Amino acid sequence: MSDRKKILIIQPIHKIGIQLLDNLSDYQYEIIDDTNIENLKSKIVECDALSIRTAKLPSEVIDLGNKLKIISRHGVGYDNIDLESSKKKNITIAITATANAVAVAEHVMFMLLNISKRKSMYDQAVKSGNFNQRNKLPKTIELWKKNILIAGFGRIGQALIKRCLGFEMNVFVYDPFITEQKIKSLGGNKIDNLENTIENMDMISLHIPFNNETKNLINMRLLKKMKKNCIIINAARGGIINEKDLDNALKENLIFGAGLDVFNTEPPENNNPLLKNDKVFLSPHTAAFTEECMQRMALETVQNIIDFFDKKLEKSKIVKL
Repeated sequence: MSDRKKILIIQPIHKIGIQLLDNLSDYQYEIIDDTNIENLKSKIVECDALSIRTAKLPSEVIDLGNKLKIISRHGVGYDNIDLESSKKKNITIAITATANAVAVAEHVMFMLLNISKRKSMYDQAVKSGNFNQRNKLPKTIELWKKNILIAGFGRIGQALIKRCLGFEMNVFVYDPFITEQKIKSLGGNKIDNLENTIENMDMISLHIPFNNETKNLINMRLLKKMKKNCIIINAARGGIINEKDLDNALKENLIFGAGLDVFNTEPPENNNPLLKNDKVFLSPHTAAFTEECMQRMALETVQNIIDFFDKKLEKSKIVKL
């Protein structure tokens, strides 16, 4: 019987990660794209480690992983993994902590610029032959000197602040776990009360985890406090913004616009009103889908497994259970 460690790769990763495994004799792997619960149950029994992207990994699957020692998340969020079951079975959960910060930060700027410059409207005006109507089009918004709130100041937030400062924006940071000294050293201003500050912000970018405390954090009560020219971006997790409240706020012109890369339900249901709202810019949870980032995440999700068994996995990449 082979003593090679077996890795289950749930949902394909970039080939560069697979090439890393191909060069190692201590590991064998299986790649599956069928994330049906029954299929996962049958596959997890014999594996020592697994890499997973966005598929759900509930307790009924994890409980069958009697050999499973590490779950390596291809990404940074881990709300698709049952943490309680993982803790009970003493399974380590690791994330690709260093891979996606630049890609997501760039995506936030991409959304901010598309919304503030009314990209869709202006583009369509020219393509539909209405160039001469340009003086009648609604005006756009500059990023220069605007107040932006970065909620959550991990690696993504810290990558974003550099780009915001490049546009000479005034950056405010909400993160109870980051010191004022650290935030100041990177050019930001620390705030301690989200609710009291939000009314002074021109733009808001969310980079916080989804949990019981952050569920529906952005709701109609807070949306009513925001400036009418405020733009809010969520490239973190669906559920942090109450989607129905956001849709109503946009329709009532309470804020300027919104950009969402994540949704309460993914894919969003066909009757989700935001799909028909012209004031929201949407992307299908692809903020990290640059070619470069997918390569980095594939390498890191595999390397985390290798480092775990070599007893070299960095603590900063391990989820505290």
